[in-house]
Amino acid sequence: MTTAAPDAPRAITSRWRALRAALDQPLSSYYLLLGASALLLTIGLIMVLSASSVYSLRYYDDSYAVVKRQLLWVLIGLPAAWIASRLPIAWIRRLAWPAYLVSLTLLVLTAFLGEERNGNQNWLPLGPLAIQPSEIAKLGLILWAANVYARKERHLATMHHVLVPVVPGMLLATGLVVEGRDLGTALVLFAIMLGMLWVVGAPARLFMVAIAIVGSVVVFLAAMDSERLSRITTFADPFKDYHDTGWQPAHGLYALSTGGWLGQGIGGSNQKWGDLPEAHTDFIFAVLGEELGLAGTLLIVALFFTIAFAALRVAMHTQEPFVRYLTFGIVVWLLGQMMINVGMVLAVLPVIGIPLPLISYGGSALLPSLVALGLVIGFARREPDAARALAARKRHRSAGLSAGR
Repeated sequence: MTTAAPDAPRAITSRWRALRAALDQPLSSYYLLLGASALLLTIGLIMVLSASSVYSLRYYDDSYAVVKRQLLWVLIGLPAAWIASRLPIAWIRRLAWPAYLVSLTLLVLTAFLGEERNGNQNWLPLGPLAIQPSEIAKLGLILWAANVYARKERHLATMHHVLVPVVPGMLLATGLVVEGRDLGTALVLFAIMLGMLWVVGAPARLFMVAIAIVGSVVVFLAAMDSERLSRITTFADPFKDYHDTGWQPAHGLYALSTGGWLGQGIGGSNQKWGDLPEAHTDFIFAVLGEELGLAGTLLIVALFFTIAFAALRVAMHTQEPFVRYLTFGIVVWLLGQMMINVGMVLAVLPVIGIPLPLISYGGSALLPSLVALGLVIGFARREPDAARALAARKRHRSAGLSAGR
């Protein structure tokens, strides 16, 4: 009894040291990124299967119709992510301006020729497919901005070089998204722009002015659209307008509240039977909470923060400005979008149609996210210590195979 109390702090200290030692290993960032991304993708496929089963049966007479499409995008996205992880940095930088120009072209086409869904004109028909160019533009804009800032590394103490051409270029893309009435994606693009400005050392007063201007614009745009205004005014209390704008967030809260600690089990959601709109897209986190409980939702959030932690380690350790800026931009995008989506489901933010990265259904969002993670995983592999460790393992494996012969 007398030795139990002193032993507890020693055990905690010992485990903390073991964790620190594990994180200090050369390949820790690489394995954290790879493992967290793979687990999120696997959970996402399982949840799309569960959350879309009723919808698929109702509209396609096949419970697996939606998850089959998602699986197809995964089969396309994984090789694309692998290729991205192996591309030399110089090749990636050569893609920066083409990525920006392609993104801008697709956004222009969407603004004038796009297809309207759920009140937003943010889909572009391409033959039998329809894509969301704004999802592709997120990666394209980050890649372009990172390349511009890397080229201007020595001049970033000057405000002109911090602002031009990144801020006008991003505002142009954001304006095209606003033209399609997709206010949610426009806010994500704005957050990415602020993140890029912060990492290059923009002064605090610039952020205050930018947030004030954008806040005023958002209020103005919301006031011009009665449906959007009602969503914003009722998000804090969805039950105030339960049968109209409060319907989706209210049923999202119902789903989370019935999940308990460990959930109803995979496939056990009641809300996906028709009460919860967009159960397999924007509100899949609610179904996840109902079926996997608080433990499942905390696991998802922890995995996203694991990706952010490992990616920021890569960004801080690199000597390459382009890698630092691109990695940080990707973290702002994926982590910010996760927080907005979770905030929508928890009714602490308005419903603005933002999917949960790697979890929600949709190839237009999944493919760029996988490519972005592939890029960051590739940067983690190229860290000097990690590259040496991988080379040593390869030599050891080759020597073992030779001895076995």
